[in-house]
Amino acid sequence: MSNQPHLSDLIQEHDFIERHIGPGPKDTQAMLDYLQVNSTEELLEQTIPSSIRLAQPLALPNPVSENQTLVKLRAMAAQNQVKKSCIGMGYSNTLVPNVILRNVMENPAWYTAYTPYQPEIAQGRLEALLNYQQMVMDLTGMEL
Repeated sequence: MSNQPHLSDLIQEHDFIERHIGPGPKDTQAMLDYLQVNSTEELLEQTIPSSIRLAQPLALPNPVSENQTLVKLRAMAAQNQVKKSCIGMGYSNTLVPNVILRNVMENPAWYTAYTPYQPEIAQGRLEALLNYQQMVMDLTGMEL
């Protein structure tokens, strides 16, 4: 018999938990003590107006591991139909480094000098600001 591990032994199903673990019970209690509340439920009651809180818990499916989620997502992606690209003119699929995306492609100074005055972009920014203001109003129960 071989001493080599089986392929299924190498799957790290709890890797996600180790990378994305939240605060522990001691950390949570320290935060609650600092905020002078007894529980997270009490914190939510003091923070979110009852008019916008759900009375019952969300109907969520049972949790699955990161690996199971990736398998399901790959199966869904495998259903996609790959079509021939007709872009042409020297375009090729490339991987753009994040620093270029952040500083060139996502920087409005590169595509216009008058971003605030272009109606499409200004409208989007105004809508985002309105949505943010409305969310703060809903959460605090205060008027603008």
